[in-house]
Amino acid sequence: MATAHCLLNTDSCPPMSSHLPLSARLASLRILVAGDLVLDEYLIGRVSRLSREAPVPVLEQTRVRHVPGGAANPAVNIRSMGAQAVMAGLLGDDDAARILRGLLEARGVDLSGVITDPDRPTTHKIRLVAEGAYVFAHHLARVDRLSRTPVSGDREQYLCDRIRAALSGVNAVLVSDYRLGVVTPAVVEAVRTAAAAKGALTAVDTQGNLAAFRGFDVLRCNAREAMSYLGRELTDDREYEKALRDIQGELAARSVIITRGDEGVSALDETGQVFHLPASNRTQVFDVTGAGDVFIAVVTLMRTLGLDIRTAVMYGNRAAGVAVTQLGNVAVQPADLDVA
Repeated sequence: MATAHCLLNTDSCPPMSSHLPLSARLASLRILVAGDLVLDEYLIGRVSRLSREAPVPVLEQTRVRHVPGGAANPAVNIRSMGAQAVMAGLLGDDDAARILRGLLEARGVDLSGVITDPDRPTTHKIRLVAEGAYVFAHHLARVDRLSRTPVSGDREQYLCDRIRAALSGVNAVLVSDYRLGVVTPAVVEAVRTAAAAKGALTAVDTQGNLAAFRGFDVLRCNAREAMSYLGRELTDDREYEKALRDIQGELAARSVIITRGDEGVSALDETGQVFHLPASNRTQVFDVTGAGDVFIAVVTLMRTLGLDIRTAVMYGNRAAGVAVTQLGNVAVQPADLDVA
């Protein structure tokens, strides 16, 4: 597969020896992921009756599953693709934090950029899932334990210091903003200035907060978030093309990507050309949780290798198609994407 020259400073680019397969070159990458860490918990069981106390099903729990979520999900995917991942963010001083730390450490994620804030809870999303009587597992309810209060004061400064320190030893930084108080203007500015000094690629999964990430190399949002930012509906490829150009013009992003669910993805490349790709999987969709995280993780990896944005989006689209085939967050591997 042909590759493009790295658009960033050469000291931040991995070796591009053409004789090495793509999967081998991934091992040379070190990516910082900064954002809101989440512990996803699944309480899974069977439903055989309704409660006498209220017209709700009674879930007889059979097992529990814990999975890294939020910004931790792209970090896990970066590791499963064979690259190194450094995590930056906040955890509380609670059981959810200890479980999440253990999960990330077991997957080889470097937690040197993660700090503890005992005054806020670790974001913890608990899903009640019924299986057995259904063809597919069925979500009954979700309970979230979280704080949206922006980090501030000494802890915000400490987090920014950790990010600046981590950026000195990475090839790229991916910001995963779940809008849970970690990605403050000061944090974004620390990423922007430290990455510029290093010459590292900057990528962001905005979760709708597009305006905060002016000047990033890769900016990704979904269709709903793009429509909210622009204040208008987007219904066809022509309207998405205009949306991409408007967002690029306003935010000075090198590349802009809008994921469109089962309609695929539209993107503006580094040469100013717009392209559209169909969804790689429209028939075997089981759970869309975390598909965007997988997409942006793979796109960031491929761009950091020096692949052009069209090729990077192709791989990211393929990865998202794999992610939706299973319950909960999925860690894709090179073999899943036919990466040799």
